[in-house]
Amino acid sequence: MKFMAKTSLSPSIGRYIGLKQALGRGFAGERRVLESLEEFMIDTNVNAWTQSVFEQWCRTVAHLSPTVQRNRMRVVRNFCLYVRRTDPGCFVPDIDDFPRPHQSVQPYIFTDEEINQLLHAAAKLGPVPLSPLRPQVFRLAIVLLNTTGMRRGELANLTLADYDQRTRSLLVRESKFHKSRYLPLSDDANSEVAIYLAARRRKHLPVATDSSLLWNWYRNGYSGYGLGDGIHELIRETDIRTADGRFPRVHDMRHSFAIRALLRWYNAGVDVQVKLPLLATYMGHVSIASTEYYLPFVAELAAAASTRFAGRYGTLIRPFSDGGAA
Repeated sequence: MKFMAKTSLSPSIGRYIGLKQALGRGFAGERRVLESLEEFMIDTNVNAWTQSVFEQWCRTVAHLSPTVQRNRMRVVRNFCLYVRRTDPGCFVPDIDDFPRPHQSVQPYIFTDEEINQLLHAAAKLGPVPLSPLRPQVFRLAIVLLNTTGMRRGELANLTLADYDQRTRSLLVRESKFHKSRYLPLSDDANSEVAIYLAARRRKHLPVATDSSLLWNWYRNGYSGYGLGDGIHELIRETDIRTADGRFPRVHDMRHSFAIRALLRWYNAGVDVQVKLPLLATYMGHVSIASTEYYLPFVAELAAAASTRFAGRYGTLIRPFSDGGAA
């Protein structure tokens, strides 16, 4: 039996990973980070955990981007906070010393006109031997991404068994955070699925329940990357660009879905705060905090919120004589 060297952190690492996995988290990425730390300590013949050891380990990831470095350091820091519960003397890295993350990309909100442009561009795609339904596949992909807000990986993993014609819903299985959820479809989206499946039957393509919904001959279905590349091609073809001239991301369709949901609620006069947990569940989030990431304060939201505020409290605000507000 091969002898495996241990460090002073090894028992705590094992317990910490076991705890997180018992709580339902995959924790695969975090586990690799902690195991790399343990291997570093073993390889450098270090047993005690100190600030100096942490700084030496940080140098082994210095070639990575600042955001990736910061994320890995945060994994170690969170682990150290766990250890400190039972060992008050455990060194905990100071988060202020971590590299500053890249500024997050401002999401792009697709307009209805731009979505229609993408649908028209998809219709012009030609079928290819390995993807005889390429125009229909990308039309349906654009429709579902924009009407359900699902992640493109979730879309790529759907099978025919995940579509329930009777309830007009899709089942997203074991997605991010190991959460499964049903997504009720709008009438238009459900019609698009029905049209696509009819075209698939006419072509005598596989209809087994375990066949991918978005099917091709490559691997019994498109991958998330394959869908992303195809939609990026359509975005370039239609020359849809952000204010700074870049092409939007496919993930921006998820942002657009969330923003449109809020605008509908504002315009309908409903209590948005009451609706947010529903949106979080529909999008597969573990909390409202995750959903808020998809809700940047864009001009349309600002106008809707301002109108709502003015309608309820506008009579309480009186202007100053010099034009200000009281």
